[in-house]
Amino acid sequence: MRVSRVLHLSDTHFGTEVEPVVDAVLELARSLMPDVVVLSGDITQRARSGQFAAARSFLSRLGLPTLAIPGNHDIPLFNVAARILNPYGGYRRAIGMALEPVFSNDRVLAIGVNTTRPSRHKNGEVSREQINRVCAQLRQAHPHQLRIVVVHQPVRAVVESDTRNLLIGRESAVPAWVDAGMDIVLGGHIHLPYVAPLPTRSARRAWAVQAGTAVSHRVRGSIPNSVNVIEHHAEDGHVSCRVQRWDYDAGGKAFAVVDNAVLELSR
Repeated sequence: MRVSRVLHLSDTHFGTEVEPVVDAVLELARSLMPDVVVLSGDITQRARSGQFAAARSFLSRLGLPTLAIPGNHDIPLFNVAARILNPYGGYRRAIGMALEPVFSNDRVLAIGVNTTRPSRHKNGEVSREQINRVCAQLRQAHPHQLRIVVVHQPVRAVVESDTRNLLIGRESAVPAWVDAGMDIVLGGHIHLPYVAPLPTRSARRAWAVQAGTAVSHRVRGSIPNSVNVIEHHAEDGHVSCRVQRWDYDAGGKAFAVVDNAVLELSR
């Protein structure tokens, strides 16, 4: 049986991290040994050099394959010159030169999309060029691969107040990506974990999977630090997928499973 595992982290906001939670994430990652760790943006709080250094140290301690994309917090806010002239300078020095990386092995295809725009404060956007590029990459996927697209801002809201945070261009992007073979779109930004089906224009099934904040004290309401673990099984034409939500338990100083969602995929 082919089994793949993806650890989905988001909104770490280094500069506001809680050290015991950081240690717990590292321990969880070591115990799971995922194919890839996905960081769906807002890796730092204010794109400052010390915050990027803390993020770099975290990735080094993680010691696993990673795919990271920037979030709006990873672009300087108060350093106007840097925001205009070199908005991704700090990110590239600490995290990597690629703003839209791709991870692929025989079990997982994960495609990063940079939805930040330096001209915007927080709203994200996806362009026609990005939509087409991702479609082309999805169409090259192997039959047994779990096909993931990673963005920062959500493409579907489950709380009315979050509709203002939805990704601009999603109405064109999501149906095109689903038709091209996408199974899951991962996101963050709003610090609210959930799994929701995506509206499609075909019979294909696809899902939005949102993560909470992994290690920051900037949690949303009563929701603790949380991460997602995605497991995908493929054997003899049968495919199954589940998303586990793991929340941080302060008493046990560890992450524990609090929810399991079984996803129906199309093949």
